[in-house]
Order: sequence, then C-alpha cells, then structure tokens
Amino acid sequence: MNEIHLKEKQFIVEEDGHGKRIDLYLAELMEGLTRSQLQRLIAEKKVLVNEGKVKANLKLKAGDMITYQSPAVPETTPLLPENIALEIIYEDDGLIVLNKPRGMLVYPAGAQKTGTLVNGLLYHCPGLSEIGEKHRPGIVHRLDKETTGLMVVAKKDKIHTDLVRQFKEGLVQKEYLALVHGVVSEPGGIIDAPIGRDLKNRQRMAVIFKNSKEALTKYQVLERFLDYTLLRCQLETGRMHQIRVHLAYLQHPVVGDAKYLTPAFPKDQGKELGLEGQALHAFSLSLIHPDSQERLNFTVNPPQDFLAALHFLGSGFSETFEPEF
Repeated sequence: MNEIHLKEKQFIVEEDGHGKRIDLYLAELMEGLTRSQLQRLIAEKKVLVNEGKVKANLKLKAGDMITYQSPAVPETTPLLPENIALEIIYEDDGLIVLNKPRGMLVYPAGAQKTGTLVNGLLYHCPGLSEIGEKHRPGIVHRLDKETTGLMVVAKKDKIHTDLVRQFKEGLVQKEYLALVHGVVSEPGGIIDAPIGRDLKNRQRMAVIFKNSKEALTKYQVLERFLDYTLLRCQLETGRMHQIRVHLAYLQHPVVGDAKYLTPAFPKDQGKELGLEGQALHAFSLSLIHPDSQERLNFTVNPPQDFLAALHFLGSGFSETFEPEF
C-alpha cells in the first residue's frame, strides 16, 4: 500500500466563511478531495478549530483558526508572481494599503488563474502572510472584480491575524461612493436586510429570508441629480456583493452594474455617462495598525471615468466629505 503523506496547514476563517459548515468550507478550498474524504479527516481528528476537535457540521465563525492535515495534492496551476502595476498608497514591513483598479480579481478563481491582484502582489512582495487560504496569500478582505478602491494586505501572519480580528469586531471602517439610478428621497438610512444566494440564479446574491445572513448597510445622500444620486455607504457587515444587492433592493441599483440592474433602468445608461464599468468605489479605509496601535486613515479618489461622470452631471464632489454616520 502506498503511504499517504499528510501536510499540516493553518489559516484563519475570513468573513465569507462565517456561518458555513466546516466540511463545505474546506471542500471549497481543497481541490482534489471529496466531501466524504474531508469528513473522514474530521472524524479522524485531523482537523482542529481553535485547537479543539470538531464535527463535520460545525458552523464556522469569522476569525476561527483552522488547523488541518491533508494529503498533499499537487497543484495543477501554481500561483505565480506577475509584473502587474499596483497603485500602492501606503506600505511598511507589516502591511500594504493599495488602490485596486476596476476589472481585476483579487485572487484566482474559476478559470482565471493569472492577472489577479495576488499575482501582482507576489511579484511586488514575495513575503506575504501565509496564514490565509493558499490561493489568497496576504488577503484579509476583498473587493468585487468591478469595484475599485482601497484594500489592506498583510505581509506577516501576526498582522493578518490581528486585521481579521479588527474586521470581525468592527474596528475597520470602510466607506464607499456609489452613483445609483433614480433620485433617493431620504437623506440617509440603514438597510437591514439578510443576504443569501439567489434561489433562481446561483451566480447572484439576493435579499432573502431563508438560508441567509444578517446584512446591514448605512447610506447617506451626498448629491442628487436629475436621474441619479451620489451616495456614501458604510458596511456594518461584509456579505458578498452587499452594497450592490442592498441598493438594488431599494430600487436604486448602482449605475453600470449589469448583474443587479433592475428592469426599470437601461443597461447601457452608464455608458451614456462615460463610465467604463460600475460606479462603486471604496474611497475610505480606517484601521488600527497591529504593531504601533496607531489608527491609520486613508482616502483615494474614484477612477477618472467615475469623476468625469460626476462632472458631467454637475457634481461638486470632493474627497474631503466629513463622515456623518
């Protein structure tokens, strides 16, 4: 009988793993192993959560530490460094803050194995933290492919661990600018509506009240135009596509967001404003540096097409808007 070599791995569960069964979560991460094989590893006590033994139906929480032993499975496509231009806003020996461009995946997914932010980061900084998932070195949180703006990346394991804790405890503050269809009448509010997989289209998320997770988004009207509104949004939770889903739920979808655009608005309306994609930008990020304990605050303007669209609409936009949440 051939000997099976086991390799020990360890990582922290991020926000997108919160509430998932551990066997299902590991099945998403470990290519080449079936769910039954994973359940056997769990039954054999080769999977620990926070150093304790678990069962296959355990529901994970963001920030949980998973340690597991698995058969070494050869990677079909290695994660390779690529010389991709990155807009670094801040960098020290522990972390990087950058401005992600539109159209870039944060990490390899599906058929796309190259050209991602992770590929560019590995070229820029080979020493990223390894405590996360194997295809997400250094990645503490993410932005959708078509969303632009600020992200923080961890270089060291201890930095990664602390940043995950900060996200879990609400100590990281993220704010977005969103240009939406229609005129939002209220000055602002809180969208409190659970989000889960769309029952009719598994590629989409939706506001549903079964098999869903709590989701809260604060929003504030910055400017109103004839057929559009510029909003400032703040996430209280970190669900997939949260802002896009919540604003579409309000019947004010993000301009240029083809996935969640409601039938009331034409799909090409964003192009009429000169937009090259969806008008959603993570313009503000605030966190506590895990080493110095100093709060760091960053802002970055939206991309040029977003700014040009606002100018076309007669906006008086300034990146110095003071928080009012």
